[in-house]
Amino acid sequence: MIEQTMRKLGIATLVVAAATSLGRLPLARAEPAAGTVTAVQPLSAAATLPGSVNSQRILYDTTTVRDAPTVASAAVYFPPGTPPAGGWPVVAWAHGTVGIGDDCAYSIAGPAAVDRDWAYLGTWLKQGYAIVAADYAGLGTPGDHPYLDGKVEAHNVVDAVEAATRHYDVLAKKWVVVGQSQGAGAAVSTARYASEFGGPELDYRGAVATGTPAYIEDVITPLGPGVPPIALGGESTAYVLYILNGLRTTYPELNIESYLTNSGRYWVDRAHTECLTPLAVALNTQKVVGGNLLRRPLSDIPDFHGLLASYLGLPESGYDKPLFMGQGLIDTDVITPETLRFAAVLTANKQPLTFKIYPTDHSGTVLASQPDSIPFVRRLFG
Repeated sequence: MIEQTMRKLGIATLVVAAATSLGRLPLARAEPAAGTVTAVQPLSAAATLPGSVNSQRILYDTTTVRDAPTVASAAVYFPPGTPPAGGWPVVAWAHGTVGIGDDCAYSIAGPAAVDRDWAYLGTWLKQGYAIVAADYAGLGTPGDHPYLDGKVEAHNVVDAVEAATRHYDVLAKKWVVVGQSQGAGAAVSTARYASEFGGPELDYRGAVATGTPAYIEDVITPLGPGVPPIALGGESTAYVLYILNGLRTTYPELNIESYLTNSGRYWVDRAHTECLTPLAVALNTQKVVGGNLLRRPLSDIPDFHGLLASYLGLPESGYDKPLFMGQGLIDTDVITPETLRFAAVLTANKQPLTFKIYPTDHSGTVLASQPDSIPFVRRLFG
């Protein structure tokens, strides 16, 4: 009986092998390759940069939490005219917070600060750069967005550039990343990992970041019942709600819901789908106090500060290409003293940083920085 069974197994193995070699049985499907375009779609009018030509929305393979494969989206904007020899150099645009719901995605709804962002990106377009604007994983595509997860955002930005430059032969492989607010954090993280994540196929040159949210782990760790005791600006409270959602996505085992009051659960769930501008208006109208959202301090989570640092902390060393950071002195959307501290740490660590300050707020720094950032980027491509 045993011998007969062994013979049958042996014959079956030979049959399978032969059929596979003849193409009659399918082979196991390989994991999708990050940085590959899977679909091309038209852009909505709201997401189309004025002055660009033949702009499109791409879907591409990338990764999300715990390096799980996923599909993300990006807008690709081309300048008018004939591309230079070798193709248009690429500016990867890492956008600021728009929300974490699918309807908020940049390539669907366009920017939250329309006039500012179109003026900013339009200036880069006029300099002769194509723009690849990644949405980040979970924005406009399946899955949840792990808000402020720097490594995930870095993978998304790099993979968007790789996908676009593979798909469009008018794009050069040389590129820089430019980001504001959430996107500044994404740009800084991308700057640290671009050469590693992109490999030899891409020619990464450097980064520009304005309004960089540094050491957020120090700000979030003390949150708990009664802290903060007063209503903050609606956008600041919205950022906290998005971070709580991001923690829920990245670390479901923490059971973030158990730290929330009924009001906290309501607002965290609402933030899961509501975009920044209407959410901030609602939070301001109802005078929501952050300290009333929590029934237990977040610091009860073991090594919560360390967990936050690994999730949204910015790298303090390891940059191999020039990095420009611009910061407004009256910026209250990020904690300006913490951003100044981060710049000082990078300088002390002998990182290739150019740091400029401007007498303006969070949003104003975007356009105020361009007289400095445009020649900075031009030298990178020189």
